[in-house]
Amino acid sequence: MTSVFDLYPHLITLIGEVTVLFILGCLICGLILLFLTVYAIRTGNLLFPRFMRAGLIFLEGMMRGLFKLVGVEDQEFLRIMVTLQNTLNRKAFMVIPIPERAVFIPQCLRSGACPAHLHEEGLNCRSCGLCQIGVAKPLLEKMGYKFFIVPGSSFIKRMVKRYKPKAIIGIGCLIEIKEGTEMAGQLNLISMGIVTTRDGCVETAVNWDEVYQIALLGVSRADVPQELEKYSS
Repeated sequence: MTSVFDLYPHLITLIGEVTVLFILGCLICGLILLFLTVYAIRTGNLLFPRFMRAGLIFLEGMMRGLFKLVGVEDQEFLRIMVTLQNTLNRKAFMVIPIPERAVFIPQCLRSGACPAHLHEEGLNCRSCGLCQIGVAKPLLEKMGYKFFIVPGSSFIKRMVKRYKPKAIIGIGCLIEIKEGTEMAGQLNLISMGIVTTRDGCVETAVNWDEVYQIALLGVSRADVPQELEKYSS
């Protein structure tokens, strides 16, 4: 009669074989992800975005190490993650009506001489002309967007709870967009992230053309303000 002790060596061997196969599978997936990521960085084209996103999340620690070996820094890794998220959310974002969308602008985009004051719903823009926020806000609100200039994630959660948008556009540095995307997922929101072109705490910058292009996704030409027609696809 076979005892448990007789089966023990076979069990250890099986566990070892499964572990080796798992490690080899991870390495193969890692190399495929490395190729796809480098290709995306060099060409701007994403291949198999769902596989890439799932793999980069599941194997994040290993992938960061592989990226460093080939000269891909953490900043590029985060940019790829933001691009993947936007690509996967694009179709779902397009079908959500404008009144059910919100735009969250970080206060660091405003001018250092901004006269706006902080209220319970963020900064109250006075359209003073010192920065582009005063131009974007009335245009996007005219379309039906809810527009907020916020100092932090707590304001975003509060406004989401109050107005219950189904989709949001968030602007911020790479880390802020990564954290914001994760928060949006927890709140069951479709999110589109836009990374600032200049980081910092004061007078940062963003590509406003990109902001308008994303804001106009799924919008009928008849509903596009004349000032934004050139951004409509």
